[in-house]
Amino acid sequence: MNNNRLFGPSSFSLFPPVVKNLLIINVIFYLATIVFANRGIDLIHTLGLHYPASPYFRWYQFITYMFMHGSFMHLFTNMFALWMFGYMLENVWGAKKFLIFYFITGLGASLFQLGVNYIEFTNIQKAITLYSQTLNQQDFIAILDKYFANIYDPNKVNELLRNWDSVAPLTVNSLNSLLAMMINVPMVGASGAVFGILLAFGLMFPNVPVFIYGLLPVRAIVLVIIYGAFEFFAGVYQPHGGIAHFAHLGGMLFGFILMLIWGYRFKPYKFYY
Repeated sequence: MNNNRLFGPSSFSLFPPVVKNLLIINVIFYLATIVFANRGIDLIHTLGLHYPASPYFRWYQFITYMFMHGSFMHLFTNMFALWMFGYMLENVWGAKKFLIFYFITGLGASLFQLGVNYIEFTNIQKAITLYSQTLNQQDFIAILDKYFANIYDPNKVNELLRNWDSVAPLTVNSLNSLLAMMINVPMVGASGAVFGILLAFGLMFPNVPVFIYGLLPVRAIVLVIIYGAFEFFAGVYQPHGGIAHFAHLGGMLFGFILMLIWGYRFKPYKFYY
């Protein structure tokens, strides 16, 4: 990978073909999600990536999940970041290499998140198994608070606690049902690939200023470090917040590995205005 060329406004397109078509395809998928939802068909459930142990898992979801988004803001932020950091990379690498990078980082993000999910789900299952041997009320509450705080119904739990002596054996099934709910939640979004692109942008153009919220200028490499640190700590300390933080880190990790394979030598491109 040649890192010595000068790179300026006259030598690139603001909407190179791969970035442009990815934007279009993602918008089409989002609109299709709305149209099909009005007809009772949940495309997010069908095309989002399920955990392999889920009965809803299909192999094609490793690709399709990247084009599904849960809300307009989810779509907008991902697509804006894809364009903002992606168009320069595509102009440097060319369409083919950029497209390969996009899909490999997106796939790597999903694999990394699924690996983390495997560890998490295994630990939850072990905790439920241990609890089933004691049926201790405090252990039941502890499992709920640690693993299922965002999904259990407090009213139903309070009812169980009031009738504990008669329903304690049934609480094991309740915990297993909550675990099944977690396993069956699909992962969606282009964020993993976008974070890979962010990392590549920060390494190749480390000194280019990026304006956070259009106001505060931050060097690109500093932005990468900030986002990487945030995603790590959020993934560790808020693992059940509904955001696949480790998918974001996985996209960055696979992006870094791929750049090493391609021979990147950590010499920034010289960008002029």
